[in-house]
Amino acid sequence: MQRDTEHRSYLLLWLLFAHTKADLPMCKESDYHFEYTECDVLGSRWRVAIPNKADTCTGLPDPIKGTQCTFSCNEGEFLDMRTQQCQKCAAGTYSLGTGVAFDEWDSLPTGFVTLGMNTNGWDVHTDCSNSTWTPMGDYIASNTDECSATLTYSVDLKKEGIVSFEYFYPESSIYFEFFFQNDQCQSTDSTRRWMTISESDWSQHRVKLNKGNNVLFWRTTAYALQDSAVKPVLLRNIAISGVAYTSECFHCRPGTHSPKVGSARCAPCPADTYSNKGATVCQQCGLDEYAEVASGSCKQRPACTDNDYFYTHTPCDSEGTTQLMYKWIEPKICSESSEGSVKLPASGEKQICPPCNPGFFVSNSSACEACMENFYSNGTVCDQCPVGTEALLGFEYKWWNTMPTNMRSSALRGLDGSMGSTAWEVAGEYVYTTPGYRDTDYLTLSLGVPGYRLPSSVAEESQRIDLSRITFVFETSCSADCMFYFLAGSNQWNSNVVEQWKGSNGKQSYTYLIRSNRTVTFTWAFQRTDNDTAERKYSADTAKIYSIHITNVIGGVTSQCRPCALTSTDSACVPCPVGQYMQGGGGTCESCPPNSFIKAEQPVGEAACVQCGPNTKTNKAYTACLSDCTVEIPTAGGAWLRYDFSPLSNVTSFHSSPRFTSKGLRYFHHFSVALCGKEGSMPAICVDNVTENSREVKGHICQSTVVPSDIRSQSMVSSQPFLIGDSLLGITSDTTLGNISSPQWLFSSTPSDLPDVIFYYQSTETTLACKQGRSATLRLRCEPTGMATDHITLPSNCSEGTCDGCTFHFLWRSRHGCPLCTKNNYREIVSACIQGIQRTTYVWQQPLQCHGGVALPAQTVNACVTLDFWLKFGVSTGTIAAALLITLICYFWKKTRKLEYKYSKLVMSSGSKECELPTADSCAIMEGEDAEDDLIDLTKKSFFTKMKSYSRERTSDGFDSVPLKTSSSQLQREEEDSDDA
Repeated sequence: MQRDTEHRSYLLLWLLFAHTKADLPMCKESDYHFEYTECDVLGSRWRVAIPNKADTCTGLPDPIKGTQCTFSCNEGEFLDMRTQQCQKCAAGTYSLGTGVAFDEWDSLPTGFVTLGMNTNGWDVHTDCSNSTWTPMGDYIASNTDECSATLTYSVDLKKEGIVSFEYFYPESSIYFEFFFQNDQCQSTDSTRRWMTISESDWSQHRVKLNKGNNVLFWRTTAYALQDSAVKPVLLRNIAISGVAYTSECFHCRPGTHSPKVGSARCAPCPADTYSNKGATVCQQCGLDEYAEVASGSCKQRPACTDNDYFYTHTPCDSEGTTQLMYKWIEPKICSESSEGSVKLPASGEKQICPPCNPGFFVSNSSACEACMENFYSNGTVCDQCPVGTEALLGFEYKWWNTMPTNMRSSALRGLDGSMGSTAWEVAGEYVYTTPGYRDTDYLTLSLGVPGYRLPSSVAEESQRIDLSRITFVFETSCSADCMFYFLAGSNQWNSNVVEQWKGSNGKQSYTYLIRSNRTVTFTWAFQRTDNDTAERKYSADTAKIYSIHITNVIGGVTSQCRPCALTSTDSACVPCPVGQYMQGGGGTCESCPPNSFIKAEQPVGEAACVQCGPNTKTNKAYTACLSDCTVEIPTAGGAWLRYDFSPLSNVTSFHSSPRFTSKGLRYFHHFSVALCGKEGSMPAICVDNVTENSREVKGHICQSTVVPSDIRSQSMVSSQPFLIGDSLLGITSDTTLGNISSPQWLFSSTPSDLPDVIFYYQSTETTLACKQGRSATLRLRCEPTGMATDHITLPSNCSEGTCDGCTFHFLWRSRHGCPLCTKNNYREIVSACIQGIQRTTYVWQQPLQCHGGVALPAQTVNACVTLDFWLKFGVSTGTIAAALLITLICYFWKKTRKLEYKYSKLVMSSGSKECELPTADSCAIMEGEDAEDDLIDLTKKSFFTKMKSYSRERTSDGFDSVPLKTSSSQLQREEEDSDDA
């Protein structure tokens, strides 16, 4: 009801306006046009006449009931507002009926808005005002820097519709997503926003739209981390269906035409024709003029030069000869009749055919055919592989008489991705780039490989063995800033740049290792210049490929046979036990030395065994050396330090410090490390998740580039993964192992006297900068107080982890990097004896320099005796010993007196005669008895009297006076009296 009231108010105002303008002239049909009012809740509307200019005429037609809001016309028709009937479009015009189309991009069409913005965070100040989508005539191109460029278009659909567009998305170095939001704030699922890499030159995308208002978004963000240019995303032919109607048909743009009425599209004009806007037919260019496909004008043909033709060879005939043929570059734009024009050289010169490529032989028809299974050749005659060998399948192209059947050549015409004619031609000893239509063309040569298969005698379970390798020899000669690319991917369009060369390069070889078994297309691309103004100024700049050799290809041919290396049940050669290899073709198996492995694809006649490095052991298949995480390191004193790195064996990941590109894009280097582990342990993995066709690399150490982004639902996007180390060379404390060194100055010195344990890794994946492959050293440093197990740092002088781009260095501080504890790492403390108890406590030697190993012993308690007991015992024992000593002294003193008396008596009695002893005084004295004993006892002298008497028994001459005994007591008394006197 409210909408009807508005309509009535509108009609009253219109009637009032008509009354006030009654004095103006009557309006003609050319003075006004019709429009519909807004639809009401019932889906109805009114048709009203709107003057083209205000206040110029009067008498406009009255408003009438319009068509239903859901009314629409078919393709090739438009709604005639005067009759409100659908009419067919005239010739030279087109219409989508219920939709709108945008195929002209000379400027940004009405309704489109483009905006550049910074998505790298508020702390990065980058000017993104110029990072927008740019109209390029036939298409619109995205930005190529680290800013986010968004292209939006808002459309109101009266019913469900479809948006379709064509896009060219050539590489994964740029994000590209498309999504929409409706009037209910519903958006496209984040998992469906991400666009896939173009499978052909142009890809088409279609999405259903809901009824109502829809805002469409095309958004891109590049991340050019290298100096290589990033190709932009291109859009064209955007069409949207589901609008209510179109009231007019659109004129065909220049270079296109529509010869019939009711056309829904305009067809492009063929080459050498042109058309103006709204053309019904294409006009032919003059004899001295030319035009590209879908051109709006013709150009004057220049005079032909030597750069306008190329040469090639015909297939070999029955006589073994080939003809040299000269051809104009197609499409031909030069004029042979112009002054100074060169003529096409005469064709037909015969030359001797080059030999067949290895693995082929010359058939009766002089064509090259592949040898049978288990037969090989060098290009002449097929021979059977000898006993004890097996066929090595692959492709080796070094003679170029005809383009191999699995190779294709094409020219990519500038940014729009249109395909041209052949870009590479055979020339006997090499294949070379022909002059292109423009110098900006990408001249591509593609080789498709269905898959790989290792020789049957090689253990496929080994991760160290390379599935395949491709080696090619090339040369570039340029006077401008040419670029030569080598790419690999699932197809020609979904490829990543493996390596690139700029300018002139001498004849050289390059090898790329293949580690995953999948269908791969290898592409070589050559661009003379990226200057859009140059057309054929540098046509003489060329790239040549002399040979291409790829091994272990499914469906390949055999150019050589190799001796069997390992046991295989399905091998045709004599099997060898595990750990043995076959030396030569005689069928004799030889054992490898202890702790060594068999090197894959070892040439005949060379040693096949490689000794494992320190602290590593060969695996069961004898194909690589591993570490079980237990390490022994000798010290200067002759002792051994034992380590157990098992707690660090899980895959550990860490980031470098943030880096920024010239445009302010923040990114990190992500490293993944699998330090050690038993056979079959999980390897380190680095992935590329930019596109749906993600790839990954596996090994001991790998690196990838991580870009934080809010473009996608995920917070981190990983790209450009590569292996740093896929084999463990050894574990030692020495700073050099083989040709790899880990200088001490890379990291701060260790505060302890313990040496760093260094893991040495090597990767066989070679690049142009790292011809010997990449390598890595990882130092394990003891930090007993550390709790984290993943504190890995990079050298301060080489913030990227490498100083030369080939050898990487890491420092891992961890308590698990300390040697295992032994008895020498702790000491005992004995307490005093308290109340009969003594305690023994064990503590670690400080500073602590070990972890794990022998545990610290528990405290022990022992019984003991206190000091006061020993003091009492000592005093008592001393007292007893003193009494005993005194008793012994007295006893021996008494014995001595008796002996002196006897001796004196004998001396006195011997005075009568010499040499006669005195006679005995009494016969009653027995041996051992003394008659004087009783006499002495009867005197009852005190002890002091006796001592005094004894002291006076010495004469004045110093001799002892010995009293002589008599048989009379009287004599004794006289002696005593004399003493008293």
